[in-house]
Amino acid sequence: MKNKARAAKKPSKPQAKSAMPVGEFDQAQQAANFIHAQTKLRPKIALVLGSGLGAFADEFAAAVKIPYADIPHFPRSTAIGHAGKLVIGKVGQTPVAGMQGRVHLYEGYSVHQVAFPIRVFARMGVQAVILTNAAGGIRLDLTQGRLVLISDHLNLQGANPLTGPNDDRFGGRFPDMTMAYDRKFRVIAAAEAACAGVAMPEGVYAALAGPSYETPAEIRYLRAIGADLVGMSTVPEVIAARHSGIRVLGISCVTNAAAGVIDQPLVHTEVLEVAQRVKGEFIALLQAIIPKIAAELR
Repeated sequence: MKNKARAAKKPSKPQAKSAMPVGEFDQAQQAANFIHAQTKLRPKIALVLGSGLGAFADEFAAAVKIPYADIPHFPRSTAIGHAGKLVIGKVGQTPVAGMQGRVHLYEGYSVHQVAFPIRVFARMGVQAVILTNAAGGIRLDLTQGRLVLISDHLNLQGANPLTGPNDDRFGGRFPDMTMAYDRKFRVIAAAEAACAGVAMPEGVYAALAGPSYETPAEIRYLRAIGADLVGMSTVPEVIAARHSGIRVLGISCVTNAAAGVIDQPLVHTEVLEVAQRVKGEFIALLQAIIPKIAAELR
């Protein structure tokens, strides 16, 4: 038999190394850089404006509006009543960033995506965030149309934005949540409300994943464990903010009584209608609070 020489194999070309996936910190920095390129304003205060409450951002002076879809890596709102725009402008002489709507777990986003805008604010140099939401009133005195200062929360969403490897550039592994909702900010807000003749009580906010409203049995449970308000947002944002050292003021607009408190079904159109009704009071209050918070940050 003839020994056939085997053809020498050509050395294979080295495979190009795939780029490392961009991490959350780098994504947040890219988004912050993009936003900074759109305006010369450098806000130290940001607002997240919940269901039906986004109209406040339309009051900003010298405003630049940026659709979430244009911001690198930014999640897009799909919920009714959330316009999905970031507005950079001024309240009086104070530069602010205002989110017209947020994203939620029930939209199919991960808890990290829900908290991502707060990560972006941290990279923008934001020092304080005002988080607003529409909530169901569990405590009987928290009737429809009331504005309530959030004093604490119950995270019942089964998710935490700090899950996974910790990036120390955002903050330490185990952030303290004893004073998640800034006491000085709450004093400022309550004082400004009193000056306007508005009673603004405090309450504990329970966050559930949604999107279904709670059952009467669940509301009885929430009342038993100390909840005064219930909603489907805010808590992941608070956790991410405190992780990055951002101070937090939380305000709920009670748009409906929670299930079983009154004998009628819950509908989302009612949420938007009530938010529209309190818009004037809500805007006036934020306009008074923001300069005082700005002074506190100096």
